[in-house]
Amino acid sequence: MRPAVIHLALLAGLAAPAAAQTPDPVARPGNEIGTGQSLPFSDQPSNLAPSAAPVPYGYRLPTPDIDENASPVAFLNAARRALAAGRGGEAQEALERAESRALTRAERPSRADQPSRQQVVERITEARAALATGDRMRVLELIDAALAAEAAESP
Repeated sequence: MRPAVIHLALLAGLAAPAAAQTPDPVARPGNEIGTGQSLPFSDQPSNLAPSAAPVPYGYRLPTPDIDENASPVAFLNAARRALAAGRGGEAQEALERAESRALTRAERPSRADQPSRQQVVERITEARAALATGDRMRVLELIDAALAAEAAESP
């Protein structure tokens, strides 16, 4: 009886690593893994507001033609140029990147859960909301306000 128990334990030990293996990454059709390129692609703003028919993924938006480590001001200017040229998806991507850069800040751990009260962040948030409604003029006004706020907040 003992050899049977040992044999079963050995078989169970050999089967466990095989079950723990993960499959190769699977990509959506049109996605080349590791290139940053994926489908579906759109130059229209998307996923800015709740939708009656949500999709499981968002469209890939065009990347602004500036350094990915650029400042919030550079991304705000890129958003302004893209919006003025009618490239709403690129404007959205630039606004989102500007907001991310502006949110990079040192904060005490006890205050990490509190939203930023920076004027530049609040204007960018409002600009993204205006973009969701299609109000281009308001978006441009808010980008200008964010640029002014960033200039005032910078040392």
